[in-house]
Amino acid sequence: MTSTYSPSATTRRDTTDVRQRSWALARHSLALAGRSLVKTRRNPGLLMDALILPIMFLLLFVYLFGGAVTGSTEEYLRYLFPGILVLTTVLAGQVATGLNIVIDMQKGVFDRFRSLPISRSAPLIGSVLGDTLRYLITVVVLFGFGFLLGFRIDTGLLPALGAAALAIGFGFSLSWLTVLVAVLLRSETMVSTVGFLLPFPLVFGTSMVAPAETMPGWLQAWIDVNPVSHAIEASQGLLLGGPVAGPVSMTLLWSAIFLAVFGSLAVWAYRRRV
Repeated sequence: MTSTYSPSATTRRDTTDVRQRSWALARHSLALAGRSLVKTRRNPGLLMDALILPIMFLLLFVYLFGGAVTGSTEEYLRYLFPGILVLTTVLAGQVATGLNIVIDMQKGVFDRFRSLPISRSAPLIGSVLGDTLRYLITVVVLFGFGFLLGFRIDTGLLPALGAAALAIGFGFSLSWLTVLVAVLLRSETMVSTVGFLLPFPLVFGTSMVAPAETMPGWLQAWIDVNPVSHAIEASQGLLLGGPVAGPVSMTLLWSAIFLAVFGSLAVWAYRRRV
């Protein structure tokens, strides 16, 4: 009897295996994200930075620079708010995400995960997904406090929701940089320091607090290529009106690049060290 080889059957089996592994990874990651949410619910103090950051930045920038930059705090609030939306979503999850991973590693939680029949990358993905709550709280607090100060959306509800979702996605993608730092360094002090300082050239090297025309040429050149500048432009267009397609496309592209590069490196480093 001669055996027959069926390429189509082999391809179907391979496709089925890939789908099963992808579904298992998604299921395990969501389960571990639920664990992270339960931990946060039992210790609400972990969300204090998400509550304080948007209020602090709005008050600080509006009342320190509003009169000098635009002549009135009301006009400056309109100018500043889209940038603060991006700034707070980027900073809200950076240090906290890395610290949670380092603490779990030091307590042996990730060692217990290794004994479970789950993907090696599921603990990292679950931890980052769990911190999405932090972004949502930050955005809600920012819009609520901004409304109290006098900020109003010019474009409507759906574009505003799009601006919030875009900022959260951008912050989520960039947070994998801190995950990579946490896996490599495994030190709370180092993660706190590096995770806080790394985003600064990105979030403050923009025209968020002042027009780019008032800055030196070398800084204007950096602003033009800075990924956060595209995110702020997209936020401005979605909240106040203006060009949207180009900035949104660039923001989505950079988000995909950050997620692919830093996410892949973080998972690779984690697999090598556990």
